Amino acid sequence: MSALTFHGPLGKFSWRMLAMVLAGESVIVFFGALVARATASAGGDARSGTWLAVGSALAVLCLLAAGLMRRPWGVTLGWVVQGLTLLSALVVPAMLLVGLLFLALWVLCMVQGARIDALQAQREAQAAAGGSQGRVAG
Repeated sequence: MSALTFHGPLGKFSWRMLAMVLAGESVIVFFGALVARATASAGGDARSGTWLAVGSALAVLCLLAAGLMRRPWGVTLGWVVQGLTLLSALVVPAMLLVGLLFLALWVLCMVQGARIDALQAQREAQAAAGGSQGRVAG
């Protein structure tokens, strides 16, 4: 899969799709942080505030990565966020499903985004090369 990118610039459509995945992920990760806090608090665990802070920091990191998706290392940060989301399952087991779903969305958007960016570049190249010569003047 040559469409999977771990570092470097992305096409306009790709980075927009990946940024949307990260923005949506931030909301769900924050809800996971609230669940971690409530579960720890109900169990008498003194780390409930810590889980909320760590989960909230991960949610903010999701938003930061979404905003930095245009940078060459933004996609690398996005991969780190995907890994950290999967690791959050160590605290809230249901986050494994969330992490897998968002990882699947991440990969799908990366592959399809690269495909769409290539098609757009091809159309722009055809238009610049006079691909519109076949038009009938009216």
